[in-house]
Amino acid sequence: MKENLPVLLLRKLVLLPYQEARVELNIDLSKKIMDLSEKFYNNKLLVICPLNTLESSPTESDLPTVGTLTKIKSKIILPNGNYRVVLSGLNRVKVHEYRNHPIEPEILESTVKRIYIDDSDAAEETAILRTLKAVLDKYMLINPAASNSVTNTIANMTDLDMLTDVVTNYLPFDIHKKVQYMNEFDYLVRANDLIKDINVELEVINIESKIEDEIRESFNREQKELIIKQKISKLNEELGLGADKQTEVSLYNEKVSKLNIDKKIKDKLFDEIKKYSYTSETNPDSSVTRNYLDTLISLPWKKYSKDELNLPKIKKKLDNTHYGLEEVKQRILEYIAIKKNTGNVNAPILCLVGPPGVGKTTLGISISHALNKEFYKISVGGLNDSTELTGHKRTYLGSSPGKIIQGLKKCGTANPVMLIDEVDKIVSDFKGDPTAVLLDILDPNQNKNFTDNYIEEPFDLSKVLFILTANDIQSIPSALLDRLEIIEINSYTEFEKIDIAKKYIIPAIESEYNINKYKISDNDILKLINCYTKESGVRELRRVIDKIYRNIIIKEIKNKTIKWETIRDILGPEKYDNNLKTSNYPGSVNTLGVTQYGGVVISLESILLPGEKGIKITGNVQDSLKESASIAYHYCLSKVSDFKLNKNLVDNNTICINALQYGIKKDGTSGGIAIATSILSLLLDKKIDNATCFTGEITLHGDISKVGSVKEKIIGSYNNGYKRVFIPLENKNDLLYVPDKIKDNLEIITVKNYEEIFKILFKKA
Repeated sequence: MKENLPVLLLRKLVLLPYQEARVELNIDLSKKIMDLSEKFYNNKLLVICPLNTLESSPTESDLPTVGTLTKIKSKIILPNGNYRVVLSGLNRVKVHEYRNHPIEPEILESTVKRIYIDDSDAAEETAILRTLKAVLDKYMLINPAASNSVTNTIANMTDLDMLTDVVTNYLPFDIHKKVQYMNEFDYLVRANDLIKDINVELEVINIESKIEDEIRESFNREQKELIIKQKISKLNEELGLGADKQTEVSLYNEKVSKLNIDKKIKDKLFDEIKKYSYTSETNPDSSVTRNYLDTLISLPWKKYSKDELNLPKIKKKLDNTHYGLEEVKQRILEYIAIKKNTGNVNAPILCLVGPPGVGKTTLGISISHALNKEFYKISVGGLNDSTELTGHKRTYLGSSPGKIIQGLKKCGTANPVMLIDEVDKIVSDFKGDPTAVLLDILDPNQNKNFTDNYIEEPFDLSKVLFILTANDIQSIPSALLDRLEIIEINSYTEFEKIDIAKKYIIPAIESEYNINKYKISDNDILKLINCYTKESGVRELRRVIDKIYRNIIIKEIKNKTIKWETIRDILGPEKYDNNLKTSNYPGSVNTLGVTQYGGVVISLESILLPGEKGIKITGNVQDSLKESASIAYHYCLSKVSDFKLNKNLVDNNTICINALQYGIKKDGTSGGIAIATSILSLLLDKKIDNATCFTGEITLHGDISKVGSVKEKIIGSYNNGYKRVFIPLENKNDLLYVPDKIKDNLEIITVKNYEEIFKILFKKA
């Protein structure tokens, strides 16, 4: 019968059946597992040892398929908060599945089943039992560490299954050998293997005694270190366990001789090999030097993969995975074309800037596949330790190379695509400044001689195609920004999202789930975008379409055309209402802004409060916007007579303006003309059309100044259903980058001075 159990990983301990282990737990996750086992699983859990004990974050493939069904025999909570528990192994079980626990997702839960072995021949089992006890008696007799209590326990056992596990736990096997015994369900096989291994141990002990006698006659007590070396050498010779150190040194020399590196570096490696040959195995420097040699020998010195040079083929591969993004694709094609023409060119340093979900990270993977290059990703979001990139000095215990050299070592080539993700979220504090390190890595004039602290020798990074990603260009340090080739990736329009859904998302989901093609009309996809997503990219759209197809499979829907009623039944009521508000008041206007998630529309409202003459603006606004409001207000004061404003209203009231959408920080100066329009609308008691929005800064003379991110703002206004946008005349060239479909469906008015806006909004023809 199958049973569900929480999973506890013990890296350096193999818990066998019939074995008790006392463990002190100081990690919160392990404590949670104990508490969960007590509460829901009758003190039972599954104890496993990962296949790779050196892996800090094992994946499901690193977890074994056999574990021990274990009982928590006792648990004591110590004063320091740690748990001291006694675990008792019950049975070895077969693991059928690992998954996240439904209550505690950070805890693994497993489905296990005990495997029963058919009864064996009684005579054969008795013979093996006697043979095993006989060799155990010999081992206990000559082993000075043997305990009388262990001897008595084993002598009284008649259950061969139990005996094999008890003996395995007692014998000085390494963790890998114990894992082998752990994975074997057949106790007859375990018993035969134990007989062989114990006989080997007996031979080892005899040889040790013989060697000790021989060495003791030849050397005095002052040469203790030399005696240990001779013992190890003799044991290896007698048992044939491996080559001696001299053979290892010869192998290192041969590998270094074949490396395609500068003579200076090669000579240094030969010196390190010589130093290693003279160092005792018991000296900690021996392992440090060995790790250093292994790292440098395994680096891809002047090893380059062959790039794909067929431009149409590259373009086709990029188009097959990503919609649009023509500027990035064109830049990659230019790089390959120049390389094809010259034969040698340094890779560009590209930085893709855009809102989340538009495909920046996945585009890096697609570029590596299209160019036939290896791919490696480094996430620097929240990184504040520069040694993560440049490595540690090898004098420190446990030192290692930085992420750049680790990536090259893993890729096996010196010209991979290396993606540095979320570069705008790097942290600089007292621990260090990773930005300063990136200046050296990303500068084409310096990265030919990049030196990692661990390898201590220059490595050429000029052929690495670095692609950086960021959400907000303003958050990228200016010194780093100067070294980057910025390519902005803007928000997708509704029409682009429809094409992406039809050509990429839906075919990918149908292929992944291995189901026949279903049809969703363009109109229903558009409603899906407007009613269930609020994003610049298509990440959330991918999730909701994925949910639709999962429910199609569960409900076994046969109709190949998915109707809107079916979609609404699966996704529930609409989350967003994109209809413009119908109620409006004098002073209510809409201004355009931009966040790291794309263009947004921010509503302004204003009222008059009797009292001191002046202006007050609220709504999470920053100093720059307050200054912009002050300029707009004083411009309106200068036009009291020209615009025929009620001077009494102006002199005896405070104009209070509030910016809605409180989750957004309002910064920058692009709201000037919207604030001026709000003031004039209030003073003239004239409503402004809900479908109109503004962006642009105003001067004291009413001139409209150029602002940034106009394309993103226009896309944001269009996606939110607005029909008319006022922008500065100086931003007219930005319209060249706005999709024609938006320009055909949106009235975009360019203005040079505010009086042009006043004539359109407040003066009837």
